[in-house]
Amino acid sequence: MLRIRLLFPICAMALLASSSAHASTILMATLTHDQEPGAGPLLTSTGDPRPLSFGTATFVLNDAMTQMTMLATVFNIDITGSQTPDANDNLVAAHIHVGPPFPVAPVRWGFFGSPDNDINPKQLAITPLPGGAVGGTFSSIWDLPEGNAGTTLATNLPGILAGLSYINFHTVQNGGGEIRGQLAVVPEPATLLLVGSGMAAGLARRRARRPRRS
Repeated sequence: MLRIRLLFPICAMALLASSSAHASTILMATLTHDQEPGAGPLLTSTGDPRPLSFGTATFVLNDAMTQMTMLATVFNIDITGSQTPDANDNLVAAHIHVGPPFPVAPVRWGFFGSPDNDINPKQLAITPLPGGAVGGTFSSIWDLPEGNAGTTLATNLPGILAGLSYINFHTVQNGGGEIRGQLAVVPEPATLLLVGSGMAAGLARRRARRPRRS
């Protein structure tokens, strides 16, 4: 079972890449509290510790480079203002930053709070986590003309593809940012499929060499 669990994330990533449009570029980010410069210890308004916040995000840039689809999930951040009784973990804003300068780059696409550069609000979907869990998912599309401070997706793409961008979520307690994750390009689908199939073949060979129990 351990080998299957280790193999599953790679196979799942390969399937995600192969199911995207031809020549699409996939970027991923792992959001953590310790990546956000200046973010203080996570506390309630009464000074008690609160659960560590974190998240993940996946972006798919279409082959025409005119849209970047986003799916982000955050945990232990109150996205509605009513998931927890304390206000310190309430979400106030969420953005994608693109540099230079880096690692503290300017906001280039805001999709929650201010600035709001998602000019097609019907594309933004926010879904709280099920079962009373704190957090939720955000899905939207960064369209070609959208951007902050006179920029667009097109003008920000060089920095994004060069690894000079990150997504972050701001809370009441950490107005400058509580969690962030750098956007990194995922290897092309063919590479992922080769890695996944290679691991599967290697595990099969190891299993075949293992002596059978009587």
